Amino acid sequence: MEIRYAWHPDDVKYYTTDELRENFLITGLFTPGNIKMVYSHVDRIITAGICPSDKPLVLEAGKELGVDYFLQRREMGIINVGGDGKVNLDGITYELKARDGIYVGMGTKDVSFESIDPAKPAKFYMNSAPAHTTYPTVKIDITKANPNPMGTPEECNKRTIYQYVHPAVLKSCQLLMGMTVLESGSIWNTMPCHTHDRRMEVYFYFDMDENDVVFHLMGEPNETRHVVMRNEDAIISPSWSIHSGCGTKNYTFIWGMVGENQTFTDMDAVSPKDLY
Repeated sequence: MEIRYAWHPDDVKYYTTDELRENFLITGLFTPGNIKMVYSHVDRIITAGICPSDKPLVLEAGKELGVDYFLQRREMGIINVGGDGKVNLDGITYELKARDGIYVGMGTKDVSFESIDPAKPAKFYMNSAPAHTTYPTVKIDITKANPNPMGTPEECNKRTIYQYVHPAVLKSCQLLMGMTVLESGSIWNTMPCHTHDRRMEVYFYFDMDENDVVFHLMGEPNETRHVVMRNEDAIISPSWSIHSGCGTKNYTFIWGMVGENQTFTDMDAVSPKDLY
């Protein structure tokens, strides 16, 4: 498990491009036969890519968590962005097709992942947060997610926000998770942008061609920076940072939030005229 420590905004304004990428960017999430996990000390969120091939992959707790099993004091959300797969939870198997999700509550002991066809492996993208109580496991396919159409073609940001792990869909302790799908011709996400000092966030970009990129904007509104994102890259966004992006064409991204509340609309809007 890779560890990322917290950052003060006064320090980040002096980071080089390489330092920004080293501290905030997460790459190489999906390698067949492996689980890659990144533990951030910002609200102790764990971001992971799980890509089983010809045998199941077991989710285990390492020394970093100091517990007997991974979900002893945690909850997690998963969305499959690859081929058909299975998630095995304490002897119960859930099949997840592409864009199916699942919320797994605290206390689930045995967790493993499989690909139905190793030649087309599943890609389970996961966010996990500390939890204080147990809520039931719920499978969420995209037809059960809560859709919120937003944006306009004129503003190049026509998109649908699908809320998976959200109070409108199920109960969780602090984790919020969903997927935003941009329509053809739209390239901007989360613009006008915002911060939410009560919550941090991780973005995971996918559905991008090899030669396409997203310029992810971060930093304080008066000290913005950008990080170039490619297909299946993720990026950590501290609570003091904006989190928005502009792509070379439309794309999809998964967002995960943890922090003080679960009020999706609790954000501090930033007008484009106030960005520097």
